[in-house]
Amino acid sequence: MQQVKVSFLSVNYKQPAVTLDLVSSLERMTYSNWECIVVDNASESQELEQALSEKPQFKCVRSTENLGFAGGNNLGLPLCEGEYIFLINNDTEVPENFLEPILEFASGLDNLGALSPMIRYFDEPQKIQFAGCTEMNKITLRNSGIGDGELDEGQYNKAYPVPFCHGAAMMVPRAVIDKVGEMRDDYFLYYEELDWCERIRQAGYENWFCGYSFLWHKESVSTGRNSPLKTYYLTRNRLLFARRNYGAFTQLLNYLYFGLVALPKNLISFGLKKEFGQARSFWRGYVYNLTHKASDSADRY
Repeated sequence: MQQVKVSFLSVNYKQPAVTLDLVSSLERMTYSNWECIVVDNASESQELEQALSEKPQFKCVRSTENLGFAGGNNLGLPLCEGEYIFLINNDTEVPENFLEPILEFASGLDNLGALSPMIRYFDEPQKIQFAGCTEMNKITLRNSGIGDGELDEGQYNKAYPVPFCHGAAMMVPRAVIDKVGEMRDDYFLYYEELDWCERIRQAGYENWFCGYSFLWHKESVSTGRNSPLKTYYLTRNRLLFARRNYGAFTQLLNYLYFGLVALPKNLISFGLKKEFGQARSFWRGYVYNLTHKASDSADRY
């Protein structure tokens, strides 16, 4: 198989040791025609930059501010030389034969938009986190992951179209990015890859799950599993995604569901658990969508 060039693109935020674990796993891959661009968001030291300067397949670009997931990836994108751009979380690690099955499958697709491999939990290496997902319910703005929590026994060693890929590991042909454009970086955290996948679909491409390969994910290392930061962006961006991608009537149904069901349910739940910071973050995320146009540049937490 001819070795096309793949550009890995990863964002680091004050986690040089975690990122260097990813670096080590990439270096062990059997596929050779790749590079990796690491965007170092708002680091206070040059530890990562210095470590990568000695590695010819790696480039490090530093940002003086935290640009978030999408902004960081967008900063590194112009440095990517590959035919495929592979967004990969810094808190992941890959097996040695990671790329070959993915590229072999991708080479047979004429209309590939984005592709994600299987993702397993790092702490439980045989347990699946992601094997694709269902369509978004346009009223509740929820969808379901496929395979989450199951042991990998080969049941997802196949490929199929999916509405959305997973931002922790998502490969996109450069030609698709040239047509669709970058991710919208004002999401800052969460839903930016869903928005991107939706725009890719609207441009006529197909998104795929490819279960012929996998990687391990150390979930929520940057933000914490249940932090107010995570709650704010998930809430704000959930509605913002709908406002940017769905029609007026669907948006009305979104607001009715959110205001009458999701909002009171979550505020009561957080209150009973005395998680008042979480409640404030949920409320702020909701109110943002009442006070800003969808075209406004979204604020930061």
